[in-house]
Amino acid sequence: MTAEPAVKYAMAFIDGQNLYQHAKDAFGHHHPNFDPRKLHAAVCAAHCWTPNLVRFYTGIPDTRISPMWAGYWNSRIIAMKRAGIKVTTRPLRYREQQVTDALGNTETVQVAQEKGIDTRLVLDIVSTARKKQWDVAVIFSQDQDLAEVVQEVKDIGEEQGRNLEICCPFPCGPNATSRRGIYKTNWFPMDQTFYDSCLDPKDYRPKNTP
Repeated sequence: MTAEPAVKYAMAFIDGQNLYQHAKDAFGHHHPNFDPRKLHAAVCAAHCWTPNLVRFYTGIPDTRISPMWAGYWNSRIIAMKRAGIKVTTRPLRYREQQVTDALGNTETVQVAQEKGIDTRLVLDIVSTARKKQWDVAVIFSQDQDLAEVVQEVKDIGEEQGRNLEICCPFPCGPNATSRRGIYKTNWFPMDQTFYDSCLDPKDYRPKNTP
């Protein structure tokens, strides 16, 4: 049996868009107002882990299509990098979709799609596990596509003679659209009191965006 380390170091991998959408559904927050470092520290404190690096992943909208959100993420990313957070971004891709309202009127809208974020996040989990940079990977996402990495991490742990863990914290409130973490990970439901204790007081939304 693999011995447990005296100190467990935990690294955060945060899918910014996924966490925001689920927090919006569960708690009614209308912009990504969580503080990544506070959130990671709080989860670690609840498990007696020692937090180390926070990695953050997000798609970035086209300024021409969504100037408010493009301005928001520009300011937010600068602040996160200054706080020592490693940030990975990818440009959002857009496709046209026909939408029909209750009166039968149809219009064409631009629908944003995030491409490449999940792949980069999984690659980073595997790479940092092989480099022995953490004992616990804390994945802030409910994307079940990420379940593919669970067996890989288990295999790496067996190769290294280490007990590697994956924890999946997620917003859980009365209006949550999903009450499940990533399959085969250790789930950690976050209620609104817990989540709201980890908010960033600054609003990064541009004030004068048309």
